[in-house]
Amino acid sequence: MTADYEFHDHTFDVVVVGAGGAGLRATLGCVEKGLRTANITKVFPTRSHTVAAQGGISASLGNMGPDDWRWHMYDTVKGSDWLGDQDAIEYLCRQAPEAVYELEHFGVPFSRTEEGKIYQRPFGGMTTNFGEGIAQRTCAAADRTGHAILHTLYGQSVRHKAEFYIEYFAIDLIMDDEGQCRGVVALDMATGEVHRFRASLVILATGGYGRAYFSATSAHTCTGDGNAMVLRAGLPLQDMEFVQFHPTGIYGAGCLITEGARGEGGYLTNSEGERFMERYAPSAKDLASRDVVSRSMTVEIREGRGVGAEKDHIFLHLDHLDPAILAERLPGISESARIFAGVDVTKEPIPVLPTVHYNMGGIPTNFHGEVLTLKNGNPDTVVPGLMAIGEAACVSVHGANRLGSNSLIDLVVFGRAAGLRAAELVSPGQRQPELAKGAGDNAIARLDKFRNAKGSTPTAELRLKMQRAMQEDVAVFRTGETLVSGQKRIADVVSGIPDIRVTDRSLIWNSDLIETLEFDNLIVQAVATVEGAVNRQESRGAHAREDFPDRDDENWMKHTLCWVDDKGKPAIDYRPVHAYTLSNDIEYIKPKARVY
Repeated sequence: MTADYEFHDHTFDVVVVGAGGAGLRATLGCVEKGLRTANITKVFPTRSHTVAAQGGISASLGNMGPDDWRWHMYDTVKGSDWLGDQDAIEYLCRQAPEAVYELEHFGVPFSRTEEGKIYQRPFGGMTTNFGEGIAQRTCAAADRTGHAILHTLYGQSVRHKAEFYIEYFAIDLIMDDEGQCRGVVALDMATGEVHRFRASLVILATGGYGRAYFSATSAHTCTGDGNAMVLRAGLPLQDMEFVQFHPTGIYGAGCLITEGARGEGGYLTNSEGERFMERYAPSAKDLASRDVVSRSMTVEIREGRGVGAEKDHIFLHLDHLDPAILAERLPGISESARIFAGVDVTKEPIPVLPTVHYNMGGIPTNFHGEVLTLKNGNPDTVVPGLMAIGEAACVSVHGANRLGSNSLIDLVVFGRAAGLRAAELVSPGQRQPELAKGAGDNAIARLDKFRNAKGSTPTAELRLKMQRAMQEDVAVFRTGETLVSGQKRIADVVSGIPDIRVTDRSLIWNSDLIETLEFDNLIVQAVATVEGAVNRQESRGAHAREDFPDRDDENWMKHTLCWVDDKGKPAIDYRPVHAYTLSNDIEYIKPKARVY
């Protein structure tokens, strides 16, 4: 090893990678239990992508009318199109109220009712009495809920003496010969120094990989780095074919307009001025689940009823609402519409189009956050020393489609669960064996390979080819033909990696090198996504195949597992969906037709 790559060694009880809502909640949970905890984050914590979550966080508080965790669970199972694991969903929905009250006590400035209770708004797919009415379940801090949660959790983590390594790029996991995770290697982007973090437990909270697509609401940092580290460790990802398109991205910009806008009374229209969602979802209308609304909008555009000069988008109306309500409850999106669409929401509609928003798939875990090996058909074997939470993980509570406002509650419930589990597994200051000779060399080899890549193809060119292939061939609607095309196009991108060119050889603030490492992370996830989609011959949730338009519970009520080797070659297997609940307080919710 050259002086360029001399390790700077650290030892912690727990290392959390990622400082979004899940990572910060886990960090806080660990330090509260006395565990010496490091948080490694490639951006400043309050710039993590949770800051962009607008509409709210779901929990059956019942502040705006009757509610029950069982109703929340029913909605989540139905929203998942029965691909969610009902034991994990029960855990999520039962723990949600307590998790939200904890956030309130930490200092999250929720909007309030006149009685001083946490304000709750309706969201898509959230109902009362097992589907009969509309639930006001989504707890909101105006339309900046993620921003409020993130700042609060960061402040609490600092208060409890968590140690942050900010603008450090995690390169790879350190795994031992027995398959145990022993730590992580990261690059300090400000100095170019390489750091080796030894820990009894590593928690991946690295977010989704929306930037595999050309148009996404995701930040440019959303490159699924933890997912790719798991693949390189020889472990699988789960259900990667399920990619959520949010119905209301600003046309031409992709910037998110929260579902809370429709929760406050907004509605969609086509070129004929028709509120078309009444035809597709007669009961829920504009508050149907996201996959249903996105497909309905796409059908309207395909059939010539889109708006604008190219008839290629849809209008979202808020102009009928009281401007005082818009200023109080939707100030952020009013500003976004003005900046990115040139629209005054009090006077004219917002041009919107379905845009990639969320990854239901990710690293398979149990509801404690422990990563599953899924070797030899054993669904319960965990990877010692490794956890995953948040959008990086697939618990699976979202199944084939996530309901709006279930993402933030996922972050805090399972971030909290990971902290509780960490305290059971790790004693403060417990002795750790020395790292084996060569530990972390895999990360150095990867860093050096791309740092010295002297081919003829710029990273940006390969990244754009990947993003266009995913956007065009692995989209809202899919067919065998488009998916095979996507498979070939992604394989072509993979074959171009040996010819990649990185022009800057420095390790200090080298955006070319970091973007190449991120692209390398993205492309293996693109492989897993298209491979899962080609093989799943049904329509379920966000995976809508026109050549297999029906859900097929007999053959496809199962989770996809995908391994991708170091040559970019995928291997597929499956595991059953958990057909049981955790307690006798609710019965297993049997599959039925999913209508809104």
